[in-house]
Amino acid sequence: MSAVIEIEGLRKTFHSVRNGRRVAVDGFDLLVEAGQVHGFLGPNGSGKTTTLRALLGLVRADGGRMTVLGEPSPELLPRVAGQVGAIVESPQFFGNFTGHRTLRLLARAGGVPLSRVDESLELVGLRDRGDERVKGYSLGMKQRLAVASALLKDPRLLILDEPANGLDPAGIREMRDLMRSLAANGVTVLVSSHILGEIQLICDHVTIISAGRRVASGRVDEVLAGHDRHEFLVRVAEPERAVELLHAPS
Repeated sequence: MSAVIEIEGLRKTFHSVRNGRRVAVDGFDLLVEAGQVHGFLGPNGSGKTTTLRALLGLVRADGGRMTVLGEPSPELLPRVAGQVGAIVESPQFFGNFTGHRTLRLLARAGGVPLSRVDESLELVGLRDRGDERVKGYSLGMKQRLAVASALLKDPRLLILDEPANGLDPAGIREMRDLMRSLAANGVTVLVSSHILGEIQLICDHVTIISAGRRVASGRVDEVLAGHDRHEFLVRVAEPERAVELLHAPS
């Protein structure tokens, strides 16, 4: 398998008058191979979205090396941009437009055949709701529309930032099935999430990030098995009383 995404030593620091200097990504590495459904797991604020934004040229990295589909990013990303579909953070749509009209406008702007509009709506389960206005969509339906917009180009690489936000359990199952179907047809999928259960259900490989650094990477089952030490952190309101109870005769 060839590498679809490579990140080595990515660094990004933000500066502001109010918050001062904040290191968002600190020497982060990521490798995504072709055909994987690869999870990008970490708590909110760990650097996931900043990493994806840097990879796609939406923010300027302070250091490191990145490639997408074999091309240096962001310098030569335009060479392969037509083969990449991405959702980073929560996309915004015109509420008075229908889902169908929204995708038609995006398709025309991107030079995509209009036939892909209905195909993309079908893939995310919105074919029968495409003529409804977006302002009437639930949060989950808006999330599906966002995924449909990322699928318009029939991409080789699909990058989804928290795609299950707002989805009910049935919607999450459909999203999982969609990603598996895409992978079976040669699409590589990178999915970021802060919820371990989603990654376990959807992905076959995972990279875990914490405080801007990679802490583990590999097959989901192997990574989780390696971190399962059967240790638990318990917080109590009365520590001294808890100690007494633990040492009391059973």
